Amino acid sequence: MNPDLLYALIPLAPFLLGGLAIWTRHQRRMAERHGSVDAEKAQQYAAANAKLEARVRVLEQIVTDAGAQTASQIEALRERPLIDNGEAGR
Repeated sequence: MNPDLLYALIPLAPFLLGGLAIWTRHQRRMAERHGSVDAEKAQQYAAANAKLEARVRVLEQIVTDAGAQTASQIEALRERPLIDNGEAGR
């Protein structure tokens, strides 16, 4: 490298270091902001997931209760005696 070029670049060193410091500070702040946004999104997903789990529990309860009621109705129909008035064939 040419020594004259090196001597010309020495006065620019403080400006380059200052720019590097500003850039690294900016990058750190952006990382902190992205971290807080990610934490908020995680909380929102957790809340939505909890709501969906509650809805699935309710649906499971409805399905299982309806199934038990249907089974008991079928058993009640089996136990009922058939009337032999000609209605049994219909």
